[in-house]
Amino acid sequence: MNTQIPASAAPLISTKNAGIEDARRSVKFHSSVWGDYFLAYNSHLTDVLTHEEKEHQRLKEEVKKLLEAVPDDSLHKLDIIDAIQRLGVGHYFETEIEKSLRYIYDTCHESCGKQESNLHITALRFRLLRQQGHYVSCDIFNKFKDRQGKFDESLISNLQGLLSLYEAAQFRAFGEETLEEALKYTVTQLDSVVFHVSDSVSAQVREALEFPIHKTMTRLGARKFLSIYQEDETRNDKLLDFARLDFNLLQKMYQKELYEITRWWKALEFENKLPFARDRLVECYSWALGVYYEPQYSHGRKMLAKVVAMISVIDDIYDVYGTLDELTPLGCN
Repeated sequence: MNTQIPASAAPLISTKNAGIEDARRSVKFHSSVWGDYFLAYNSHLTDVLTHEEKEHQRLKEEVKKLLEAVPDDSLHKLDIIDAIQRLGVGHYFETEIEKSLRYIYDTCHESCGKQESNLHITALRFRLLRQQGHYVSCDIFNKFKDRQGKFDESLISNLQGLLSLYEAAQFRAFGEETLEEALKYTVTQLDSVVFHVSDSVSAQVREALEFPIHKTMTRLGARKFLSIYQEDETRNDKLLDFARLDFNLLQKMYQKELYEITRWWKALEFENKLPFARDRLVECYSWALGVYYEPQYSHGRKMLAKVVAMISVIDDIYDVYGTLDELTPLGCN
């Protein structure tokens, strides 16, 4: 995309009318904190990347076998699926995950009855199914209430269950009072427990309260969950190795993409031609990354980042540089 500023745009940028120039607002945005950092991307990594990609494919097949080997009616299957998704590698196993969750959904009434006293499993199953688009009634949480219809005080000591119920409550729909109550109850209890647990657990609880899974950018969530998962005694080392390698490979892909769009941005010479406009290219790319993080959407990421960057420039032309007389026609229908 080799966009050039047409000569006809020059009057907007510079004018001989001193009166108009005096009417323009003076705003100075700070320069990009990234500078030319991404222009230093090292493209001479072909051999290293080829080796890593082969290892990535091998580990991917190992994780796939692991996922298929665990029976769908096993409680371990829910934990594996949750870990895969939170580590940011769920897009590699969409077919297998959908198949497993479909089976779990079809047999939900039977399996829910078997684990009726396990809050963690009940809440985790509920969240994973709703996250996948399967409707599950929130009435399954009524069995964790006391005779007064409030969530039982005995749940306070079940930190894992409280966290799972809190995350499940994020998928509440309008009018689901049980989940509204669950959210208030878990937030209150989790707020109080952070002072009575280890620093690592406290940090995990605080992070969940500020950024629940449902509202977390996938790549940021994966980076944070990697630190948590590697300390989990029940972790699967093959899955952990695959998630780490995948994260690093995608980081290199993102850096290469930023190298490409930074060159495009520099070629436009906005720094000289439009000195009043913000240089927030990396932030615009982060926006695009929140929409398309999967490796196959590289082109979409770059195009969206460029579009958002151009919109940012147009916004500054409108808000900072243009005078009222120049901008009034733009607001007319």
